[in-house]
Amino acid sequence: LRLAPFPVLPTPLVRSYRGLMLLLTFLCYTTYHMSRKSISIVKSQLHLNCSAAGSERSNDTAGCSWAPFDQDNYKELFGALDNAFLVAYTIAMFFSGIFSERLPLRYYLSVGMLLSGLFSALFGLGYFWDIHALWYFIVMQIFSGLAQTTGWPAVVTCMGNWFGKGKRGLIMGVWNSHTSVGNILGSLIAGVWVTSAWGLSFIVPGAIIAAMGVVCFFFLVEHPEDVGCSPPLHHTAAKEKEAEAGTPDDGPLSTSSRTSLDRSESTEEPKAISFLRALRIPGVVEFSLSLLFAKMVSYTFLYWLPLYIANVAHFGAKQAGNLSTLFDVGGIFGSSPACGSFPGAPRLRDATPSATPCRLLAPLAAMLIVCGGLVNGPYTLITTAVSADLGTHESLKGNAKALSTVAAIIDGTGSIGAALGPLLAGLISPTGWNNVFYMLITADVLACLLLSRLMVKEVRGWRGCVARKRG
Repeated sequence: LRLAPFPVLPTPLVRSYRGLMLLLTFLCYTTYHMSRKSISIVKSQLHLNCSAAGSERSNDTAGCSWAPFDQDNYKELFGALDNAFLVAYTIAMFFSGIFSERLPLRYYLSVGMLLSGLFSALFGLGYFWDIHALWYFIVMQIFSGLAQTTGWPAVVTCMGNWFGKGKRGLIMGVWNSHTSVGNILGSLIAGVWVTSAWGLSFIVPGAIIAAMGVVCFFFLVEHPEDVGCSPPLHHTAAKEKEAEAGTPDDGPLSTSSRTSLDRSESTEEPKAISFLRALRIPGVVEFSLSLLFAKMVSYTFLYWLPLYIANVAHFGAKQAGNLSTLFDVGGIFGSSPACGSFPGAPRLRDATPSATPCRLLAPLAAMLIVCGGLVNGPYTLITTAVSADLGTHESLKGNAKALSTVAAIIDGTGSIGAALGPLLAGLISPTGWNNVFYMLITADVLACLLLSRLMVKEVRGWRGCVARKRG
């Protein structure tokens, strides 16, 4: 069914709508990441250092840690929890883009947020229901991973629908900080209850993302044309020339008017492209594989950083969670490539139980901010501006239906690395945190090398352009 033509809106109102969509999609995906952060904060409480726990004892069967995470293999169990979420997320992400192209984004995103909130809350209720079965927490993580895949393709598609290529770089540069903002909020909110009632560290973020899903249902506008706004121009030269030239009797609002009429009267829509067709878009494969290694690094920090700080620097669970937010503070401002950003991090291996937190605080804080900027900057750039540009590539001839599929392919491939990183960290960390950081350095170098061909191509193109101008 087609929407009836909507009256064309004046420019100030169009800007207001675009600002609203920018803010709404930002808040939506912020809550997605906020609800993912809880598990990393709670890990150090699920398995406490019994000799140092003191009065910080949880309602558990072992008197110190929460069964079944009170065993010596607790790191492997934490790795299983992480991968239950991430493997489900990775597999489902490749299908999520296909679904989001064929379903109304407002419904798809709202239902996904409600389900994400539900499964997050059910995980937290395991504390109040005194559940100690590993399978229960793994099942909740699997369903949570499936529900969370609804977010990324939907918000990127919505942003691509509202913002054209000309303004996308700056706008997405600000907008993509939702990942770091969500991680910071998730750490702070989960940290409030982590030592008293860790179940609330999952229930409260779950309630927030569910409430945001209701807001999304009532206020999200998928297409600018639905409210009388002109759609952005992407790569098609024909449309750009048509918008610039116009016709004598069209008037100044001709582009918007024609768009509204086309949307209401045309019987044909651009068809969603196939998975293989999306892979043939230049740059999709290279950026997807690069993101695999970049996300391996980012998600290892996401899931293991608070536990690393608690174990090595001997902070409490709440202190470690709060300090880990500095990594995401750096991520907000980060925009440089992530190569070789970790050589100094393993120096914390020299910390001993007698080392005071105050001595470690300043260098650790500085290190976390720098690493956060170098890691999350390229990662978020690929998943936002790059995905949106490739999803509206000129080879698609103006068919923006590819945006969800391209975003899902890139983020889905990256999620393979997101699953591998925490898994390898859980397996390698018993041999020493040093080896974990060597693994991260290797992943960073590979992420850079995979983009080397595109970098050489861009440099050659730039030189050719300069030569033509001089000639």
